[in-house]
Amino acid sequence: MQLYSGNKDKKTKWKHRFKTGCMAALIGTAVFCALSATFTAKDKTGESPFWGKAAVWVQGQINRTYLPVFAFMEEEAGIHKDAAGLLRDVILLQMPIYKYSEEQAQAEISIEDEDTFDMLIREEGTDEDRKGLEEGALEYEEDALHIDGDLEKAMREENESYNEAAEEESVQETEEEEGEEEKEEQNQEFQKAQKKSYAYDWSGLKEYEDIVSAFYAIDSTTSITDQQLNLENLLGKDMALQHDSEEPQILIYHTHSQEGFVDSVEGDTSTTIIGAGDRLAQILTEKYGFNVLHHTGQYDVEARDYAYSNALPAIEQILAEHPSIEVVIDLHRDAVAEGRKLMVNLQGRPTAQFMFFNGLSRTRKNGDISYLENPYVDDNLAFSFQAQIACNEYYPGLARRIYLKAYRYNMHLRAKCMLIELGAQTNTVEEIMNACDPLAHVLAKVLSGETGLEAREAADIDLE
Repeated sequence: MQLYSGNKDKKTKWKHRFKTGCMAALIGTAVFCALSATFTAKDKTGESPFWGKAAVWVQGQINRTYLPVFAFMEEEAGIHKDAAGLLRDVILLQMPIYKYSEEQAQAEISIEDEDTFDMLIREEGTDEDRKGLEEGALEYEEDALHIDGDLEKAMREENESYNEAAEEESVQETEEEEGEEEKEEQNQEFQKAQKKSYAYDWSGLKEYEDIVSAFYAIDSTTSITDQQLNLENLLGKDMALQHDSEEPQILIYHTHSQEGFVDSVEGDTSTTIIGAGDRLAQILTEKYGFNVLHHTGQYDVEARDYAYSNALPAIEQILAEHPSIEVVIDLHRDAVAEGRKLMVNLQGRPTAQFMFFNGLSRTRKNGDISYLENPYVDDNLAFSFQAQIACNEYYPGLARRIYLKAYRYNMHLRAKCMLIELGAQTNTVEEIMNACDPLAHVLAKVLSGETGLEAREAADIDLE
């Protein structure tokens, strides 16, 4: 006999509905608490207000009872995650292939970054002598503004003026033989130019194209705009030294210490670029009163690939030990085709030409190189520009064009950082040493602030 069970079924249904409703309410409360904890758990002072703490506690209790997986993950991690973060972690646990793919992607990005950085460092170390330029682009044409047919005249006048002064001094000698010896010695000694052979008319150099034409050679691997190459930026910065000579002011070093010349003696560093650094430091100290450190560390003995990265820690340490240093000069020599010589006759002395060099930390293809950041690019550009002005005005034809390239070349260490290519492998040691005299004079003009001041006044530009 079948018993009537209608009331019992109704009670069972009501119990089921009640449990379902309670479960839904609890889950809803958990969601509400999660959202409440997410948005109100902390105020501006970093402290959790009452409701935020209460929400976190309630959510924790509900998680332990009805969402134990979430509770376990929170306790294991030791932190409180929002609902979205917990949901993502659950998915990762349930779908390990997704977690593996994500980790692999991060690893590949890291490896790619390391490989890219290593590639850039190696490229930078070997890039200096590679030129993305047309033949002769670094040299001034005969119709250049500061030459314009007057170079030979200017050089001749300078030589004649020097020779006249030497002859006048030799007449004062009481003995003819001593007078001749003195004259010969003086004829071999450099006399800094007392006046300009040329003065720029800045009214004709307002446009970007005119500035590039008059001063620069831009490598095909990089790019620059009028936001950087403009007279306000290049002349508006004061290059005068701010510290006196009681402490070191200038550092000279050589990333490529093994660079030599056509008649360099193997094993004798005095006949290499290091010897040129000694000579330049000596002149800057003895004739112009600067306090100069010459660092002779060698960073390219085995290979040039990592020379810049190898040199960087040592130079950083020197600058940390001597914070008074304002000027950092990396002295190199260029590489040119065999049979070609970078030389002019200055005061009867064969003198190597030189070139100021800037790294922009920017490639034409990819833009700024984040791995090789340089906050001093504009200052570096102003330093070389003002040095080029001084050289072109006092010794026209001695300096080649300023060369702009893509990498950093450790020019981020100071605002007044400069890389100089002094002659080339085809020059003689004598020509290189002779070039140190006018180079030192040019640097002294710039670091005294004289060159920048005169140019700003002539161009009607204010100091930044």
